[in-house]
Amino acid sequence: MSSLKLFRTTEFALSSFFSPERERAALHPVWVIVLASVWIATACNLALWQQLARLPGLDNTRGLWFGAGFAVMIAAATSALLSLLAWRWTLKPAITLFLLAGAFGAYFMLSYGVVIDTTMMINVLQTNPREVGDLVSWRMLGSVLVLAILPAVWLWRKPLRRLTFGRRLLVNTMAFIASCAVLVGVTAILYKDVSSVMRNHTQMRYLINPLNSFYALGDIAAKPLERNDSVLLPIGEDAHLGASYATQSKPPLLLLVLGETGRAGNFGLNGYARATTPELAREDVVSLRNAWSCGTSTASAVPCMFSPLGRTDFEARKVNYEGLLDVLQRAGLAVLWIDNQAGCKGVCDRVPHVDTSQLKVPGLCQGGECFDAIMLDKINERIAALPAAARAKGVVVVMHQMGSHGPAYYKRSPAAYKKFLPECTSNNLQDCDREQLVNAYDNTVLYTDHFLASSIEWLKTQEQQYSPAMIYVADHGESLGENNLYLHGLPYSIAPDVQKHVPWITWLSPSFQQRDKITTACLKRQLDAPVSQDNYFHSVLGLLDVQTSVYQRSMDIYAGCAKP
Repeated sequence: MSSLKLFRTTEFALSSFFSPERERAALHPVWVIVLASVWIATACNLALWQQLARLPGLDNTRGLWFGAGFAVMIAAATSALLSLLAWRWTLKPAITLFLLAGAFGAYFMLSYGVVIDTTMMINVLQTNPREVGDLVSWRMLGSVLVLAILPAVWLWRKPLRRLTFGRRLLVNTMAFIASCAVLVGVTAILYKDVSSVMRNHTQMRYLINPLNSFYALGDIAAKPLERNDSVLLPIGEDAHLGASYATQSKPPLLLLVLGETGRAGNFGLNGYARATTPELAREDVVSLRNAWSCGTSTASAVPCMFSPLGRTDFEARKVNYEGLLDVLQRAGLAVLWIDNQAGCKGVCDRVPHVDTSQLKVPGLCQGGECFDAIMLDKINERIAALPAAARAKGVVVVMHQMGSHGPAYYKRSPAAYKKFLPECTSNNLQDCDREQLVNAYDNTVLYTDHFLASSIEWLKTQEQQYSPAMIYVADHGESLGENNLYLHGLPYSIAPDVQKHVPWITWLSPSFQQRDKITTACLKRQLDAPVSQDNYFHSVLGLLDVQTSVYQRSMDIYAGCAKP
């Protein structure tokens, strides 16, 4: 009996909290839609209003009228969507979803200056728990509390007027028509200004919150209609090893280091005022200063750079294709992917791969993640486990760094490599001044320098049995507060150069130079030549002398220094 009483007491308490009909007058569903739409259009779109206020020509009375009209347009569009969901059991959940999406979108757009498009939404969907932990903060929780939780609690406590199905259908239809009419009418009045702003400042469309998130999700859901992801077409089926393998005394060992969030301008090798690459400066490396990514996020850049299509064709592809590692393995080389990040985004699915990010090695791992040096631990054993026949021809190892992954830059460098102090120790980057933020980031570059130099030292130990070489290319860059932008992932067309300008560093051992008849001195004569990740696929094939009809010599940045 006591259990039954407890259950009934709990049931009564919950019902009185969420729907205390005796204490509050029931609201008509249309009023709830209007109130929610206005709240979302105003409070949840602060990032949009801030950006509009900064636009030239809108900092006057005309701008105020335009802003008010634009808010009405957003509210009307939101109301139209909610009116389609305004049924007895769906209205409150739908509004709660809109509030949560709006609150999270507002926080990240205000805090980091990001915008939400399809690529950003893909990044969100692929974010792992460790990355989520880096983003959680009291400021984020406070923003979500004010913008979403408190309004949602009010909503769920408020009883709504019950309507018959027929009347609800009529009301919903009329609400949808009225919302669309308001949207069309205000758009017609403001058409000249709206079209001008959207044409000249395309980033604004990605700030309309949370409609931007829902549009991005819809675009992702529609992708199977545009591209059949269940189909993977082979490439390089004619791939084979070139003539150099017939006469080789030692097989090649190529280390491909896939950097994370590397700003070319913060590498000392590229002329940065700070000595962020002291160890690499002592090595005979070539650092290309004019290299560019084919994406502004890992999800977009990594599959692109391992593809032969190039950025434009890759984005427009109708089917998926195999990538660089498939061609190398098909040609007969031993291939291994070692990941210390959040996965290879599909490019290593068909080759041997290892995840080191969750290991617990003292001195190399802490706080649920590992420093990049973990990838060098037991690497000889990992290579030895590859097929012997393939190893005898040549080995390609890819190391995917944690690198300079933000916003918690301070977690990416061990204490011994925190040369630039004080550093930002918060994931709320706006809480730190510019110097502290740059210090934290530069310390990650200093550690990457050490990791790359250590990788070269390991490669040197393999020279008795291999001809080693290394290529390091970061997947994308990063914003560190320039123009109030942080992190990365802006649409490529509007992203600042710091999110696209990446480091590209090459080290070739003497035996590898002799094997390929290519010299580091020759490569150093083209330090400022423009290159991009579109060149990556072909350059790796050329460096390894893998022959296939997919290879384009004109896209091989090393071909100009290779003697026939």
